[in-house]
Amino acid sequence: MNVVTSAKIRRDLREALINEFPNAVFSFHSNIRDAATRLKDADILITYGEDLTDSIINAAENLKWIMVISAGLDLMPFDAINKKGILVTNAKGIHKIPMAEYTLGMMLQYVKRLRTFDLNQREHKWDKAVKTSELAGKRITIIGPGAIGGEIARLAKAFRMTTAGVNRSGHPIENIDQIYLNSNLLDALKDADFVVSVLPSTKETYHLINKTHFQAMKQDAVFINIGRGKTVDQRDLLEALKEGMISHAILDVFEKEPLNEEHPFWKMDQVTLTPHISSISSEYQPRSIDIFKENLSKYLAGENDYINKIDLEKGY
Repeated sequence: MNVVTSAKIRRDLREALINEFPNAVFSFHSNIRDAATRLKDADILITYGEDLTDSIINAAENLKWIMVISAGLDLMPFDAINKKGILVTNAKGIHKIPMAEYTLGMMLQYVKRLRTFDLNQREHKWDKAVKTSELAGKRITIIGPGAIGGEIARLAKAFRMTTAGVNRSGHPIENIDQIYLNSNLLDALKDADFVVSVLPSTKETYHLINKTHFQAMKQDAVFINIGRGKTVDQRDLLEALKEGMISHAILDVFEKEPLNEEHPFWKMDQVTLTPHISSISSEYQPRSIDIFKENLSKYLAGENDYINKIDLEKGY
């Protein structure tokens, strides 16, 4: 059995794979170009999921399983994969700790005015009149409360926040006080102090959040996007900020990345932006490879109850 990687895997993790699965032949590469010559004979491919095309899938004659060591699948060529009946799994769930910590950290820096105090320190300015607030008693609405949203809610409860969530099923979720159906999204927004989007990028979520939704929010609300940039109409968000529909936006993802150097977001006091780093952690690869190891054991044993098996029709 041949396992090929187009993702650069840490040396200690490579050695662990070789030692734990001595009957597998591993071929480690840092990118798809270097891996190309080995793909023809590959049974399994480990990838970040952003480097595959129809032609690469068609050229991989023996490929049976693709392990995507990230959660995002929006760049995967699912039509070609589906035609060949290739199993796809991903690393969903590994991002919940760093992304929840990012979200709570950003909310804390906002209510505690840390950006202002940082600027004041640089200017040697002693200003005790800066008005700060707290998270206790605030309401957070999480759009798409899966593993990441659930962890955000758990941490929010530790800060004595009221939590709400919006999902397709309406089923209750631990640590979320009130659940709304997607069809009632506008109702879920109107009382929120913080609105956090953790939506994936699908046909159904493209520009799902737009001017109508920003108008439904409170004027002092803060919008946070850590899901995917294409789920938000970025022009509508810019307009909402300029017109004061909402108070602030904390953005880690954008419709086009990297964000254009001339984009107005860069210079807006109402925007805090980061370069798509909310999920990055030193534990990223170890958690991904742990999922792969467990699934590889199942694969070798002929089992099919894989962790994070992807529905090829739906793309998630």
